Amino acid sequence: MAKITEITMSEARELVRGAGLRGTSCRLSVLQYLSAATTPLSHAEVAEELDSHGYDKSTIYRSLVELAEAGLLSRFDVGDHTWRFEFRRGESHEEGTEHPHFMCITCGKVTCLDDVDIKLKASNKKSYSDITEVLLKGHCRECG
Repeated sequence: MAKITEITMSEARELVRGAGLRGTSCRLSVLQYLSAATTPLSHAEVAEELDSHGYDKSTIYRSLVELAEAGLLSRFDVGDHTWRFEFRRGESHEEGTEHPHFMCITCGKVTCLDDVDIKLKASNKKSYSDITEVLLKGHCRECG
């Protein structure tokens, strides 16, 4: 599995501006924090971490949504009605920045499966036009 490295503040500023957004301190902090995260995080988890920086929860939420809409973050729901966000590595969605996720059905922890490659046979493609995400559910090592 690839080592996760936090982007610098200047790298975050360059990414945000490159996406056509203003480089506000909240957006930069959110992007930098998520770049170092090893799992997708909810708004509540990001807000808890960045609360000490003086950002209110609504500003953090708006930043998460705007960064996701700009393509810098991925946003998904694992069925519990809670959006989770993660930093998108790579140039674009088409370059393989998307990957499956695993959710423990006991503790609810969500993890990235970066090293899992799901291939579908051509005959299976008759029933859909596009797959947007893959979520596997089961028991994590701690709960299993």
